[in-house]
Amino acid sequence: MYNITQDFIAATEKMGGRLGYSIRGILQSQSKAFVDFQHESRMAKIKAVLEQETWVAVAVPDEFQAILESLSSSEAALDSFDLATNDLSLQVACPGLPIAQQPQRMNEVTDTGSNQVKETMSVPVARSNPELKVESTPSQNSDSSTKDHEKSTSQTLVYGGVGYHMVNCGLILLKMLTEYVDISKCLPSLSSEVVHRVAEILKLFNTKTCQLVLGAGAMQVSGLKSITSKHLALASQIISFIYAIMPEIRRVLFLKTPETRKGLLLSEIDRVAQDYRVHRDEIHTKLVQIMRERLLANLRKLPQIAESWNAPEDDDSQPSQFARHVTKEVSYLHRILSQTLHEGDVLIIFRQVVQIFHSHISEAFSKLNVNTLQGKNRVCRDVQHILGCIHKLPSDNSSKDGVPNFGLLDEFLAETRS
Repeated sequence: MYNITQDFIAATEKMGGRLGYSIRGILQSQSKAFVDFQHESRMAKIKAVLEQETWVAVAVPDEFQAILESLSSSEAALDSFDLATNDLSLQVACPGLPIAQQPQRMNEVTDTGSNQVKETMSVPVARSNPELKVESTPSQNSDSSTKDHEKSTSQTLVYGGVGYHMVNCGLILLKMLTEYVDISKCLPSLSSEVVHRVAEILKLFNTKTCQLVLGAGAMQVSGLKSITSKHLALASQIISFIYAIMPEIRRVLFLKTPETRKGLLLSEIDRVAQDYRVHRDEIHTKLVQIMRERLLANLRKLPQIAESWNAPEDDDSQPSQFARHVTKEVSYLHRILSQTLHEGDVLIIFRQVVQIFHSHISEAFSKLNVNTLQGKNRVCRDVQHILGCIHKLPSDNSSKDGVPNFGLLDEFLAETRS
């Protein structure tokens, strides 16, 4: 409709021999009203999606992978978007239906088991509220089986050779971003307005996600009984994914943006990207903080456990309850994070965790009143057990002898044995 109207205006101007300022103004006004309506609808929609999000990993329909591949494929990125988004019924045609009248595609995505690991460090998640889910476009063959549907999904969404675990809100935001690209293509005179709206919805998504996960707001609005390490890891994946695709989103949108507006809009998008990076780092800091708090809770019990260590009888050859709990919890965190986060992120997190373990545990053991041979043997037994776990954690440093994650606790053990 927009293009037809433009052709009509051009034809009447040619016939009349003068510019039709009035009708051009009306067209621009109506176009902007359309953009505003579409944007307001999506802002309300993504807010509702986030408030219903339970932060459970979902399988990724292949159509979403097609969107990403078309996004970064070539200089004809805008044209290739049509192919990917047509499959999802996402294209905002001119004139296009208002979002409230468009067919809904947000049904169930099969959860293929990525959330089946038992969370022993937290209370199980409540599922009292229904999840808002996403479904790939139904096949023309109405008799397609569940097995065929499962074959059309993946565990991760791959971008730049890196796989990202997804939750429903991340897939829905990706879909919305492609709709903004389509609007920009259909209404090139309002491309700078569309870029500004994209910045707004990205800000809302980032802020709301921070409130729900880091701020634990999901416990009130989504029915979660606690925010677990798994929830934090999935939130990190979504934020990292959006941060990763921002340069491509910006590039595609700016193909239609006037040069005079690019400077300010670039600064705005870059500020949003910076906010996403900071948010991701804060999530990782929170994961380190969780492990530190669990360690401190166990350390508070250590003096009582060690009271009997000076006794002459030493029938128990096993590490103490303290050592077993500490290694169990850090091993659990490592298992959860390594299943969800990228290897580099896991390394950064556990580099800090290992340092905390070395400093806090060595200090705690050095303060124990252990003055017998039996007591020192028990201390060495516990420290050896803990170090066995620490040395298996991700590491980018080692001692001269090649011992990974070597630190204060290793030195303490050597002194105790001497």
